[in-house]
Amino acid sequence: MDAGPAGADAGLDAASGDGGGMPMDAGSDAPTLDAPMPDGGWGTCTVGSTPGECIDVAACTGDRMPIAGRCPGPAEIQCCVPTTALTCDESARPLPNAGLVEEAGVGGCPGGMIPVTATLCIDRFEASLVEILGDGTEVSWSPFFNPGTRRIRAVSLRGAVPQGYVSGTQAAAACAAAGARLCTDVEWLAACQGSAGTTYPYGDTRMTGVCNDHRDVHPAVEYFGTSASWIYSMLGNPCISQLPMSLAPTGSFAGCLSEAGAFDMMGNLHEWTADPAGTFRGGFYVDTVLNGPGCLYRTTAHDVSHWDYSPGFAAAQTGER
Repeated sequence: MDAGPAGADAGLDAASGDGGGMPMDAGSDAPTLDAPMPDGGWGTCTVGSTPGECIDVAACTGDRMPIAGRCPGPAEIQCCVPTTALTCDESARPLPNAGLVEEAGVGGCPGGMIPVTATLCIDRFEASLVEILGDGTEVSWSPFFNPGTRRIRAVSLRGAVPQGYVSGTQAAAACAAAGARLCTDVEWLAACQGSAGTTYPYGDTRMTGVCNDHRDVHPAVEYFGTSASWIYSMLGNPCISQLPMSLAPTGSFAGCLSEAGAFDMMGNLHEWTADPAGTFRGGFYVDTVLNGPGCLYRTTAHDVSHWDYSPGFAAAQTGER
């Protein structure tokens, strides 16, 4: 990696959730059972593309491990999968967004963008990055790695893994390379809350799981296997957001949609704004409560040089269309 995340306390404000339930992956077809099936089992499940079995955690032993949130029934019934399916190579740089292209803009907005007002367009999806090589060629960038001093450009892609591991300064530069900029705080709130000024993108009543807004265990605690304080100086680790039930591809949570049509303004990743003092908004996949509910979630603990696994961004553009 090019640099470590700024600040050993990174992410401490979101180290616990609000007690809500864990959302299923988009497209999950896990059965909704209150009691086991006639054969005594709870059915099958998947973690990523790996099939598993819904069983009691006490029976998931040996070279298998249980994953919560994928099975019906009581809390001790979890998806039991081989541990080999969950390994992450910290040196690998996966490119899950390679080959994806921006959709046409809506209402006269540039590609990947939608209108919020007559003069404001924003990204429909949380931003991904492409790297601009020396000859001007653009290649996909791994969303689990900080781009360092590389030339980067923001793109808004459906079904992409959005870019975390990015500082406010880098996010602003990526927007500028796309002919755009970060939203101001006022613009971001207007886009998230809509014309009615709702607390959540979808309304005024919180509905846990509509957005990617809660995780029972902090991902750093899960990945490193401890809650010791040293793990919070390791929040730049690329495997944190590759854990199951963590960062979701853009548009996966169909109900997490603002009035204008922007996805994931609440949850999934924090989103940097143009505040030069450093602000990111909306919460992320662990927490959307501790620093304000939903659209009102606001973190000001870090300056714009900070990055870790949880902040991302979305671009904006102004001008008559």
